[in-house]
Amino acid sequence: MKYSLVDIVRSQVEKASGYLKVPAHVLKILKCPMRTLKVTFPVELDNKVVECFHGYRCQYNNALGPTKGGVRYHPEVNEEEVVGLAALMTWKCALLDLPYGGAKGGVICDPTKLSEKELEKMTRRYTAEIMPVLGPQKDIPAPDVFTTSKTMAWMMDTYSIFIGHAEPAIVTGKPEVLGGSKGRKAATGKGVAICTRELYSKLGKSLKGATVAVQGFGNVGSHAALFLQEMGAKIIAISDSTCGFIDEKGLPIIDIMNTCNENNKYLIEYKKLKACDKNDILSHEVDILIPAALENQIRADNVNEVKAKIISEGANGPTTPEADGVLEKNRVDVIPDILANAGGVVVSHLEWVQALSGLYWEAEEVNTHMERSMVRAFNKVWEKSREVSVSLRTAAYIVAIERIAEVYKYRGLFP
Repeated sequence: MKYSLVDIVRSQVEKASGYLKVPAHVLKILKCPMRTLKVTFPVELDNKVVECFHGYRCQYNNALGPTKGGVRYHPEVNEEEVVGLAALMTWKCALLDLPYGGAKGGVICDPTKLSEKELEKMTRRYTAEIMPVLGPQKDIPAPDVFTTSKTMAWMMDTYSIFIGHAEPAIVTGKPEVLGGSKGRKAATGKGVAICTRELYSKLGKSLKGATVAVQGFGNVGSHAALFLQEMGAKIIAISDSTCGFIDEKGLPIIDIMNTCNENNKYLIEYKKLKACDKNDILSHEVDILIPAALENQIRADNVNEVKAKIISEGANGPTTPEADGVLEKNRVDVIPDILANAGGVVVSHLEWVQALSGLYWEAEEVNTHMERSMVRAFNKVWEKSREVSVSLRTAAYIVAIERIAEVYKYRGLFP
């Protein structure tokens, strides 16, 4: 059974609600999105044919502050996915004590079949269509699947043209020359590695020599692999949408990143290794598995093939509720997505603060702040999981929802 992200998120909220002492009306509020905008807009392609694109922007909850979340370009973008992703951002921001609510956006398209000029025109028109709900104190987009710092530059420029002055705080994940934060590109993957290290420490183990498989060798997966390798782990299996590579001696992560990530190439174009089936990665015998691709990757039909005893979720919603139950039964420790991949939004917050203040920090300051935030959040989740005797995922939801509930306690309801 394929779950929508909305199904996955609601299932986790239901599971956590049994351990929560919060007003019933707060849980009702948190089960539904505050606002979802659907847009359809025309773009003239390079061949002069006019194509209509469909897009979304969901602002799930703004109790903690302006909404925050990425924009993805993908053929399978749909309203339920965007709502589910926005909900995950809501819990993620609450868990990390950030002054944000959650949002997400997307356009249904195949970006690999569009030229750069077509992508720019589509981005600018999409930005114009959702502009009524955007603003530095309303909703701040960021990069996601198949969007980049250049995409954010186009969004920032479009918004700035409409309001009559440059507004760098409207997006995060921008190029540094436009006010982007140092350390932002690597932040999500680095956060995954930090959480994995912290779990190993809590379990009294060392990462040195621990074997790792990474499903999804994009920006998040590749940087998670790089930082785990620097921490002493051995990356022996990786994959993307085209193929996988397995080498028990350890893979040349830096060389693969330099060849593929920096040139926007797929792994199949890396010719120094013999490729294997991409699906072999999830079931390979390793200590740590990092699903960093899309949602619904670990399911009821393949969960028993997973041999790793630790899963650190680089992607959003990679594990279905049914699979989650099996992993708990099999005593697999899962660091949930709303914790493991939160490093990106922590640095996005720093970028937003820098843009609002006009003050910019060096990479060392940014990385130190991000690591401190991730470790603090991990410790909260770990302590809650031990206090209530629940999984790390359920504990993360408890911590996040309790924070939002406390805000409603003081803000009340309007009118």
